[in-house]
Amino acid sequence: MAASLTSSLKDPGLLVEGAYINGQWVSSRSKKTFEVLNPASGEVIGACPESTLDDLNDAIRASSQAFPIWRALSGRQRGRILRRFFDLIVENKEDIGKIITAENGKSRGDAEGEALFSAGFFEWFAEEAPRIYGDVVPHTTPNGRIQILKQPIGVCGLITPWNFPMAMGARKIAAALAAGCTVVLKPDGLTPFSSNVLAVIGERAGIPKGVFNVVTALENTPALGLALCQSDIVKKISFTGSTRVGKLLMQQSSSTLKKLSLELGGNAPFIVFEDADVEVAVASAIVSKFKVTGQTCVCANRIFVQEAIYDKFSKRLIEEVGKFHVGNGIQESVTYGGAQGSERNNAVFYCASPGGGKRKKEKTYM
Repeated sequence: MAASLTSSLKDPGLLVEGAYINGQWVSSRSKKTFEVLNPASGEVIGACPESTLDDLNDAIRASSQAFPIWRALSGRQRGRILRRFFDLIVENKEDIGKIITAENGKSRGDAEGEALFSAGFFEWFAEEAPRIYGDVVPHTTPNGRIQILKQPIGVCGLITPWNFPMAMGARKIAAALAAGCTVVLKPDGLTPFSSNVLAVIGERAGIPKGVFNVVTALENTPALGLALCQSDIVKKISFTGSTRVGKLLMQQSSSTLKKLSLELGGNAPFIVFEDADVEVAVASAIVSKFKVTGQTCVCANRIFVQEAIYDKFSKRLIEEVGKFHVGNGIQESVTYGGAQGSERNNAVFYCASPGGGKRKKEKTYM
């Protein structure tokens, strides 16, 4: 494990090289590992197990065995644990930010912001857990009533991307645990340590063994995804990622009629009309296009500007983008994470008149 990262943490115990199965940190049965690199420096942060189908099945069985225990708790009891989860993330915000920056590359501000974003999901669902109400509705028979009960579905397979390595897991985990479900999390192979932080904190918060499992892999990711989809034990898949992979997971889940929640690719035009406040439009475009270095599913992928204000808008946008400081995200002055030594990286945006008139292409810089 990279000594520089470990030594920078107030709590080095947050950084764990392992998979978390049934309350234990374990290696893969194959003994194989994969390295995790800092994208800004190329430095090896550490290594995690290249989990196999046997490892995944261990996690699924552990999750299944823990399900009756977890679902038997009241919503209030589960909510207290989730609230502790929230508190521990907030307390460790700085260390978590360093880990996210090291494996993902985003700037320090973005990384610590993601830690708090993640904590917010546990806070929200800690409050929702006691409020899993059913309902009583009228029946067609005048003296009859229908009672509706909400129950946890069971073991959930969660598959998350690298761009928000903690927050995407936190959003899925918090909701599932609040409902009384148990989970098997498969994080992206580029950014497994942020998910492992959640496992460390979850154990400290009081999550019983087997309720929350993390299975890490890089090369074996497609095989593990297929196994989660085709498992008769796993009752739900939640995935955030590309539309292509989402379609594949839906197809692979068809044999078990598994329930799915899919957050897939975005299609986000940014449109500026001639009556817009140009300064507001530029500031909004910066956020919409370049948040987390443009690596979010809702970032603008094209910009349309009405001709009357095209020149003014493009000039001001170029000026603002020119103020970006790209580099290693651990440096306080860096606003956007990038490769080591990068001073200015090319970025391109397109503008056109809504009526389909002349089309211009401007090169800006980051």
